[in-house]
Amino acid sequence: MIDEFRKLFPDLTPRFFRAPGRVNLIGEHTDYNMGFVMPIALDMNCYVAVAGSNDRKTHIHSLDRGEGFDFDPDVAFAKPRKNWTDYVIGVAQQLSMRGVRILPMSMVFHSEVPEGSGLSSSAALEVSAALAFLNGRTYSGVEMAKLCQRAEIDFVGNPCGIMDQYISVFGEANRALELDCRSLSHKPVELPANAALLAVNSMVKHDLATSAYGDRVKECKAAVAGIARLHPEVKALRDAKLEYLENARLDPTVEKRARHIITEDDRVEQFFAAARRGDLDQMGKLFVASHRSMQHDYEISCEEIDFLVDTALTIDGVYGSRMTGGGFGGCTINLVRPDRVDAFTKEIVDRYQARYNKQAPVFNCVPSSGAREVKDLSTIPATNKTSS
Repeated sequence: MIDEFRKLFPDLTPRFFRAPGRVNLIGEHTDYNMGFVMPIALDMNCYVAVAGSNDRKTHIHSLDRGEGFDFDPDVAFAKPRKNWTDYVIGVAQQLSMRGVRILPMSMVFHSEVPEGSGLSSSAALEVSAALAFLNGRTYSGVEMAKLCQRAEIDFVGNPCGIMDQYISVFGEANRALELDCRSLSHKPVELPANAALLAVNSMVKHDLATSAYGDRVKECKAAVAGIARLHPEVKALRDAKLEYLENARLDPTVEKRARHIITEDDRVEQFFAAARRGDLDQMGKLFVASHRSMQHDYEISCEEIDFLVDTALTIDGVYGSRMTGGGFGGCTINLVRPDRVDAFTKEIVDRYQARYNKQAPVFNCVPSSGAREVKDLSTIPATNKTSS
């Protein structure tokens, strides 16, 4: 990054910021239903080197893609370009709308978070961009998460919840956060030390802006409208109870979507309690129940992900496995005995290769701290953190 920055902007001295990706342990698609989620921030980050500009333009460059784009800092009427730059320009636009002056900047981005993996490379890019545009100016963490979410909804066109941006800002080392997506408050819980969290990347790419993600949002709104006819206190599926579905006369597909959200919120609460008491068996069972609900009720899994989950559950030392992220590809998250990590990694990779002729990278997911300035450049690693 330093070499690239010096090559592109030889007269400037940059500051460095980072924002992590995330893996969600449980609570899938509950965030935009005002419910509960339990993510961790990862020790995989999107980094940005930033300094002023020698002209009146903002220059953004991706080290990973080997390409850049220049734009006018007056972003009020900017239009989406339908590529990675939209996440950066959308953040600038949201900051500007909130009264933050967007100064001409020079930026180089580099991300360790694999795209399309369900580990939220987009939120890591958004939050790192926000830090770069602020360039040391103070800003509320909650407001930063909200504006980054808004950029993805309004500018990128993906109707996402706030979980990804929130955990990228507020992540804590060695802890998961139970986030209340209505109050935007959280409770940390230390995870049991005698288990490892391993993400397995199916290498099936998904683009949530053009996938069935938006359909699920609409189906959940339809469920709320149907339930609220009998229970007007229900403003989001977070407020609904399972028994409310009996007389709501919902479309069968809409009813399945609602059942997943209602039961998933309950699983988050159960998982939090199990983590506090170190009950790995129960945590694993909740992983599996969550996946089956996504597979059959929310219908956001796919053949490759189901294969990874089903295969993991046959491997010794695995407490549980589930898909994580928006769906239709991406990663599974697996709760594994530490002494079985190497054996698990080899077996899951070999069996996936044999079935689909694809390599499935395995990531050791270590709960890490949220977005911040990087002052010690020796902490920026040279390579991605993959087990295989």
